[in-house]
Amino acid sequence: MTTSITPGVGYTPGGPGSPIIPHADPMLAGLGPAAYADRADAPDLTIHGEPKIVPMRVARNFYVEPRDPDPRGMAMVAADGQVVGTVVDLWVDRSEPQVRYYEVEVPSAGRTVLVPFPVAKVKARQGMVTTKSIMARHFAQVPGTRAPDQVTLLEEDKIMAYYAGGYLYATPERSRPVV
Repeated sequence: MTTSITPGVGYTPGGPGSPIIPHADPMLAGLGPAAYADRADAPDLTIHGEPKIVPMRVARNFYVEPRDPDPRGMAMVAADGQVVGTVVDLWVDRSEPQVRYYEVEVPSAGRTVLVPFPVAKVKARQGMVTTKSIMARHFAQVPGTRAPDQVTLLEEDKIMAYYAGGYLYATPERSRPVV
């Protein structure tokens, strides 16, 4: 009996039918919580044909409610407590007025990355936004966007999968059995 194995993926010692474990970088292997669908590599569009999810620098009619903390300018802190960069913009959904991503400038990576709103928490009193999903070293590998002011459906899935994968794969302790 032959078993096909996807590159970067393998099986536990039990063989076919056993849990699949990644051999390569588990957060980029597309398995388990880091899995994503091969969606269209084009932006989702509004009813008016414009990209749906864009930074506030593009969606100029959006603003942060004055009674809410504005995270722009706050430090981004990874799960290991290290400051990785600064929140430089908020990406909003033009069709459903809400924040979808924090755009974070990561100097060590020489680029900006998107952090999904659901995996981050604004701590206004401390002047920071935190995530428990990934460690500082992982920010360099966050999947990016081709365009600086829009995100495609495929890019969104890859970004979300990367952070979701961090909850299981960011440290060896996270992927151990829980009893």
